[in-house]
Amino acid sequence: MGIEIKKGEEKEIIVEFDYTPERVEKIKLIYGRQWHPEEKFWTIPYTKDAVNKLLDIFANEEIVIDSSLNIEVNQTEKQLEKLWMRSFLQEVKDEIKLQNYSSKTCDVYLGHIRRYVEYHAKKPKELKENDVREYLLLLLEKQERSSGYTNQALSAIKFLYNEVLEKERVTVNIPRPKKGRKLPNVLSEEEVAEILSVLKNYKHRAILNLVYSAGLRVSEVVSLKVEDIDSERMLIRVKQGKGKKDRYTLLSEVALKELRRYSKKYRIEEGWLFPGGKEGTYLTERSVQRVFKKACRKAGIKKEVGIHSLRHSFATHLLEKGTDLRYIQKLLGHKNLKTTERYTHVSKKNIEDIKSPLDYLD
Repeated sequence: MGIEIKKGEEKEIIVEFDYTPERVEKIKLIYGRQWHPEEKFWTIPYTKDAVNKLLDIFANEEIVIDSSLNIEVNQTEKQLEKLWMRSFLQEVKDEIKLQNYSSKTCDVYLGHIRRYVEYHAKKPKELKENDVREYLLLLLEKQERSSGYTNQALSAIKFLYNEVLEKERVTVNIPRPKKGRKLPNVLSEEEVAEILSVLKNYKHRAILNLVYSAGLRVSEVVSLKVEDIDSERMLIRVKQGKGKKDRYTLLSEVALKELRRYSKKYRIEEGWLFPGGKEGTYLTERSVQRVFKKACRKAGIKKEVGIHSLRHSFATHLLEKGTDLRYIQKLLGHKNLKTTERYTHVSKKNIEDIKSPLDYLD
């Protein structure tokens, strides 16, 4: 349901819409608005200022106006721009879905494309290669964005021209910003043990034990189903991980024990392993991230780490215990071995056997 505008009592009009916090915040910007809880609708003064304000704040939504009202539907230039942007982004979104990209990539690309178009304030077809270069320089120099962020923006812009507008020549000659090598943040075994030990909630314990013991991404652990846990073969099946690939990874005996305690207490027998608040949904990634951050604070961890650090730690600790790098690559689901090789730079293996030259000066 969009925004419906109907005739009300004298000198007022009725505004109806399905509830969202954003819509409520918007209508509260109109002076003289009033909520009618019994009828479940809003009213605003039937004045030129109030009506124009209403049309402006909801310009990016579908508005249905009662024909008996004397309201001009001629949109202002700003309103038309909002409507155009909405239609344009929907076209991009449809193409991304047709290309079978993940929902996360869809959100990222839409954000970059919207910012790129809004910066130049022109239609994409009017923009040339120099405009793309100017935008990338803005990200790198003025906004001081990382090379990774800028590369992501370039990928989104290339998708826009190559797949949506079919103007490949616009961006094909633009070199990608060189990506700096950043080493992952890794927790020691003692720090991981401390984090896991402070967890009292069965669900939280099961989740973080799984992430560390199997090297899972947070998006992978929240979308696990009961059927993905193979306790006979002691494996976890990760369906449609990054790159939409299936893989198997380790099922730890300790993690399985925590899972059984959790599933018994919460009566989890089928469907999502970690259900969300609404029926048919699973736990959000943000919820797991908050659990991890809270556990770190409670455990006294001072390092700048996130939930993904447990995955980094899984790989590093396996490497330090002599596991072949190619096995670790498969467990993590890395396409390229070079991605896995970065853990050799943070591993203590071999380095701890080297003696500092300072120790020879005695």
